[in-house]
Amino acid sequence: MTDRIRQLKQFFVTDKAHHASRFQPQDEYALAKHFEREGFSDVQRATQRLTLMLAAETPVLFPLERIVLTRRNPTVPSLFTKPELDMLKATRKLHERGEVCNISVDYTLLLGRGLRERRGELVSAAEAFQTSGEKDKAEYLRMQVAILDALQDLCNRYREQAIREGRQEIADMLTRVPMHAPRTFPEALQMFRILHFAMWLGGNYHNTVGRLDQYLYPYYRADIDAGRLTRETALEWLSEFFLTFNRDSDLYTGMQQGDNGQSIMLGGLNPDGTDSYNELSELCLKASLELCLIDPKINLRVNHNTPLDVYVLGSELTRQGLGFPQYANDEVVIPALLAYGYEPRDAYNYTVAACWEFIVPGRGMDIPNIGAVSFAAAMQKAVAEQLDSAPDFDALLAAVKENIHTQVLENVKAVQNLYVFPAPYLSLMMEGCAENGRDVSLGCRYNNYGFHGTGIATAADALAAIRKYVYGDHSVTKAELLAALEIDYEGRDDLLAKLRFDAPKMGNNDPEVDDIAVALMDAFADSMEGQVNERGGIFRAGTGSAMYYVWHAATLPATADGRRAGEGLAANYSPSLFARLKGPVSILQSFAKPRLTRVCNGGPLTLELHDTMFRNEQAIQKVALMVKSFMDMGGQQLQLNAVNRDTMLDAQKRPQDHRNLIVRVWGWSGYFVELDKEYQDHIIKRMELTL
Repeated sequence: MTDRIRQLKQFFVTDKAHHASRFQPQDEYALAKHFEREGFSDVQRATQRLTLMLAAETPVLFPLERIVLTRRNPTVPSLFTKPELDMLKATRKLHERGEVCNISVDYTLLLGRGLRERRGELVSAAEAFQTSGEKDKAEYLRMQVAILDALQDLCNRYREQAIREGRQEIADMLTRVPMHAPRTFPEALQMFRILHFAMWLGGNYHNTVGRLDQYLYPYYRADIDAGRLTRETALEWLSEFFLTFNRDSDLYTGMQQGDNGQSIMLGGLNPDGTDSYNELSELCLKASLELCLIDPKINLRVNHNTPLDVYVLGSELTRQGLGFPQYANDEVVIPALLAYGYEPRDAYNYTVAACWEFIVPGRGMDIPNIGAVSFAAAMQKAVAEQLDSAPDFDALLAAVKENIHTQVLENVKAVQNLYVFPAPYLSLMMEGCAENGRDVSLGCRYNNYGFHGTGIATAADALAAIRKYVYGDHSVTKAELLAALEIDYEGRDDLLAKLRFDAPKMGNNDPEVDDIAVALMDAFADSMEGQVNERGGIFRAGTGSAMYYVWHAATLPATADGRRAGEGLAANYSPSLFARLKGPVSILQSFAKPRLTRVCNGGPLTLELHDTMFRNEQAIQKVALMVKSFMDMGGQQLQLNAVNRDTMLDAQKRPQDHRNLIVRVWGWSGYFVELDKEYQDHIIKRMELTL
């Protein structure tokens, strides 16, 4: 890390000195009241909100920076008043905040043209629509022109400010971009910052970065070949660029600080079988390693030919406690996407959404986190209602599968009549939208929905215990188990211990329980087959949990694996929190068994490794080999956390001494001391593994 980057990190991240330049928060609903009085349509509201936000930003330049634009207005106004939102929620399905979010745009649609050229295309298209009598489409494109004008005007003000302050390098950069397409790597980084900055001002969130190492590589390669940059100077530019992701991120929407969706995907197989991992991919890993910050969040596409040294470099990042890279296995994901109906060019071009859901840049309006199924609840309901009458284990398992099917149907019904707020700016970077005068909120090439699945280990463990003790050796009667569950094991410490610690557990490579998990996952996939949403998309089953693992656990009664009412479920695709396991290798073996191409909405096996596992280079090599082995077994996705329970407990007592402690939460990394205690406690309870 150069001294300049070190100083910028101190200024923006450690001291947060730029926060002093922010305006006071405003009334979130004041603008919506104006919109309501004027009778503005939803598209007019979205356009005016963004143009007004861009106009309100006042340029500010900080010492040493070369990539500019800093958010000063902390308040993104609501499009609708509270009564209007209440009416919408009563009559339509709103996903999360209602805004377009969690998609990956195609930045090259603006990055490769420049705003002036794109503006000219929109003006011509609007005239054509007007001539053909399609006035609504013409008006929509004119609103997009207004957005581009407002964005260019903000950049002009920044350029003028740079001239006034004698910052000629910044002024020269802004003379070129965003009006024109960038010619150099630094210009491309600055233009991306401009495009990404405006997305957040428009109320859109979980704005992913996509395959940065692919669409920026031509600029990098040209500068290296021409001698304008060296790897070292390119790394410095890239490091400053990565710092910009941490500049305004505390203002971004999310479940917790850090849950902001700024995810980058690196590498990946090309359709011809070659690997797209390149010098810029490696520099991204190195920049992240040096900076040791939670953003951007690194994802790495791998395959059986991925060199071990790439896994080693990834394991170096994990050693820093970053919780990434998150690994995705092309040899599972690409076939799965093809089976879902994605075109080959899109399946090979996949990236991730905010956390780990697999999506397609520039062509997908998929909503991959629109609902969730609870395997644990499906199991618990079957046990409570049908264990007493089930003549054998197969009958009980069939009841669980039927409950999974019922949950899927309930979720499918719950997401009907969807309304998504317009996003005219994002639509400029989605294929086929502007050309057809259509907003991406109404759909794009792909409009698939994804359901998460929580508590797979809890469900499989509980059913394995019942098969062994109730239907197998008959050491526990049905009445005895049902009574213990009813009283939450109060006074039954003997049975609690037997189920909790002696019964088979998923994660020990034990077919007695793993085959149940396989059956449950297949049942989930089977239930999704043939379901079509109102936008013509399919439903994808997944192994992730997002925040549902907390919500589902809170209302789940005691379960037959020895879990008491209210105790947590594992995050994502992971062993039970209290399972006694042989170690990480047996976990990998268990969790690679299900047919993961059928449940490939996304959702990583999540492991907590004790930080002593990274004590030297030999240990890091072992971790790298472990990651590679899971992918070679057919695992779909993996994320690792380097943790130390004692350190986290101390951080709860003395947060001021652990401001930089980073942990992986579910599909994103955050600063431990900024998390709600509920999430802190869950991470502490997860098992620390060693090799």
